[in-house]
Amino acid sequence: MRFLNNQVRPGNKKLSTLMIYATDLCDSACKHCLIWAKRPVNFLPKEKIAEVMHSSCITKSTSIGLEGGEFLLHPHAMDILQWFEEHHSRFDLLSNCLQPDQLIEAVKRHPPRHLYISLDGNAETYLHMRGKAGYDSVIRVIEELHKTLPVSVMFTLSPYNDFEDLEHVAGVCKKYEIDLRVGIYNDIAFFDTMDKAHATAIGAQKGTAPLVFKDVKNRDKQVQTIPDSSPLDLSQADFIQQIPDLVKEFAENYDFMVLYNEWKKGGLKMKCYSILDSLVILPNGDVPICQNLDLKIGNIFQSSLDEIFNGPATRELHKEYVHNCNQCWLNFHRKYDVILYRTFEKYFGRAVTKKVFGYYQWEETATKTYAEIMTPVNK
Repeated sequence: MRFLNNQVRPGNKKLSTLMIYATDLCDSACKHCLIWAKRPVNFLPKEKIAEVMHSSCITKSTSIGLEGGEFLLHPHAMDILQWFEEHHSRFDLLSNCLQPDQLIEAVKRHPPRHLYISLDGNAETYLHMRGKAGYDSVIRVIEELHKTLPVSVMFTLSPYNDFEDLEHVAGVCKKYEIDLRVGIYNDIAFFDTMDKAHATAIGAQKGTAPLVFKDVKNRDKQVQTIPDSSPLDLSQADFIQQIPDLVKEFAENYDFMVLYNEWKKGGLKMKCYSILDSLVILPNGDVPICQNLDLKIGNIFQSSLDEIFNGPATRELHKEYVHNCNQCWLNFHRKYDVILYRTFEKYFGRAVTKKVFGYYQWEETATKTYAEIMTPVNK
């Protein structure tokens, strides 16, 4: 119903998801996200967040994600959590767990609907990829909270870890019977990434020395690529064969990686309807059109969220990018589109789906349905 509303009433669109980057202050030192190196540090005031939450484009069913940086480093983090507990209980909390005592206390005092925590490999990989010895803290948080509320572990497949790390994290999730969310390393504008996504092979830089602040500030961004002949390139047979079977036990992830392989080869093409449905607010108040592109549609300190999201200028940009952008493979956006297309295709067939949503294809021959692609893979 929200999708239909957003199509028919583009000036009165409603959000299903709003991610609030409350601060870019972070106590990690990740290689795949350089938010922690941003200066000066920004904090969204609690009062501005509350003001945004009264926007017409936000409904009672809108899911709010509170993140950073590290959200709990916001000086008013507990007050913001309390506000959401009292006024909009449909909120999730994202954390790196580097301050486990503070996180456990926060979750128990003001329980979110869902807790999302980051884990990208075993203890050694965690240290090299995230720059801090935080593996044990993550495990402690899982052990303490997994029976208290829904917990999801977020794993990013990248040049800095590999499929063995994915199998390890999947094993952790299976042990504690919690959810796994696999993402793929992308060049997200706000993250200031150094290594070119989709051109640098999975695991190509695993085990390299952790980053420190001066490394980030004193060297130019360098695009590092692995030749096509690399044994880690993303040819279909090689990439799919490396995905651990254990990942199949967690919904959405295995299929998402298979489709990533098709997108990476240039075969998967679909419109990006998710930008009509999901939005992020950055710590300085900027609102980008999506998480991937460095295209701002407004700033909440200059305009209301309703004016930004539903104003005439944004509606024109939405027309352009919904129909012509296929540039990323971000969970936040592409899972929405995949579910939208595959669900409609399942019940109404490919021909009707194309008439409703426009031309799309799951793979380069443009002949297979979603079910036909996944059937041989999932056997």
